Amino acid sequence: MSYDQSYPFPQVFLVDEGGGPQMSSQPPNLVPCWSFPPAQERMRKREKNWMGVSPSVALIVLLLFLLVFAALGFEAYQIHNMQKQLRDMRQVRSHCLSERGLNEEDNRPAAHVIGRIETMPFPPTIKTLRWEPSAGRAFVSGGVTYKAEDGALQVNETGLYHIYSRVELILKNCNPTSEFVHWVFVRRTGQTSPLPLMEAHRAGFCTQQPGHSWTTESYLGSALKLRKFDRVFVNVSHPNFLSHTHYANFFGLYKI
Repeated sequence: MSYDQSYPFPQVFLVDEGGGPQMSSQPPNLVPCWSFPPAQERMRKREKNWMGVSPSVALIVLLLFLLVFAALGFEAYQIHNMQKQLRDMRQVRSHCLSERGLNEEDNRPAAHVIGRIETMPFPPTIKTLRWEPSAGRAFVSGGVTYKAEDGALQVNETGLYHIYSRVELILKNCNPTSEFVHWVFVRRTGQTSPLPLMEAHRAGFCTQQPGHSWTTESYLGSALKLRKFDRVFVNVSHPNFLSHTHYANFFGLYKI
């Protein structure tokens, strides 16, 4: 066997059926190479070897997590809206209840009248006071009516009422024997004479500096049972000594 020394690699010989060596017809300058797996197969192996999970499965798991978080966010948004609607409903309900309470208070039988300044002196036999039913803070409501002819407040519902009255007197020549009486009466159907409800007797309030002017006051108040069409009024023993200040003298009632 012989080969040319000018070639860096050994020559390739072909053997025919006769068993004799023959020269290869291909040029002898070919470089031998080794085969490798295709690139796609290598990538698949790397994918399978990445944490033991394929990218498709990881993508599906990621999408599931995103779907769960989206559902939680939607539920939180729904709960927020429900809480807001509930707050709005509570505000509307409280507003309706407050309006209802105001309407009920407006319809409650009540009255508050203030002192009327008299330009003429009271006759000696007149002790009943007259009032202003609509001036300033005075009012009548809920079926209570003011009777100007006798200065009475008439109630049109039977029930328990709080009745009150205040008078202020100015005595110009006050002395230790000065006194006055403050009454509240009710005139009732079927009764020939008024019934006393409250009374205050004031005396001994001018102990210092006799002969000088002196201011004193009296307040009456109580919860009393009144009948329908009862007429409540106020008497004072010395009406000519009443103060001419409107808000110093007042009279009122309201149903409890």
